[in-house]
Amino acid sequence: MEAETLQTRSARFTVEDFRLRLEARGDAMADPVGVEYGDHLLNPDIVQLMERAKVREAAVLVPLVDRPDGAGVILTRRTQKLRKHSGQIAFPGGSIDPEDASPEAAALREAREEIALANRFVEPLGRLPRYLTTTGFRITPVLASVAPGFSLTANPDEVDDIFEVPLSFLMSEANHQRHSKAFDGVERHFYAMPFGDRYIWGVTAGIIRTLYERYYA
Repeated sequence: MEAETLQTRSARFTVEDFRLRLEARGDAMADPVGVEYGDHLLNPDIVQLMERAKVREAAVLVPLVDRPDGAGVILTRRTQKLRKHSGQIAFPGGSIDPEDASPEAAALREAREEIALANRFVEPLGRLPRYLTTTGFRITPVLASVAPGFSLTANPDEVDDIFEVPLSFLMSEANHQRHSKAFDGVERHFYAMPFGDRYIWGVTAGIIRTLYERYYA
């Protein structure tokens, strides 16, 4: 009975199960226009600040590795060399350039540049609602299945660590903590999901929380 329970739990967090959840919502390859998440949901007082900021479009890849015992999610740790957000856990991604045909194209390009993830292993599945940040970015998270067999190499100018976290861990609300910290003398609230010695927080944790609320809550 216990083995059956573990098997059932594992099946809930496969890429195939995730595809079914997307289809059930009608979200497969859809753009959830008009729905936005962001830092303001935990910090309503920053809405006016965000509205004044010059919006910059960005995209990140949310890569779900298709493993038989449950999907893993690829994350990176940004190198300490970077001027902004150094050392933070992040999805592969960045600003959408004028030559990018779509958020998917931008997310795939950034994944190639940052961790050498080849396009042939990646299948875009859909998008999460855009995520607004206090720094003026409007991020489109691109959901994707990644077939096993790939090899990754960190771009030392951008990334100093690449790792996988089980989707089952990230989609367990018990692992979602609400933390706060003073930034420029103002207390800000955010989600955090500590995983071993890695501290997933801020925008990355906010996007993961969006994934949870939309498909697993």
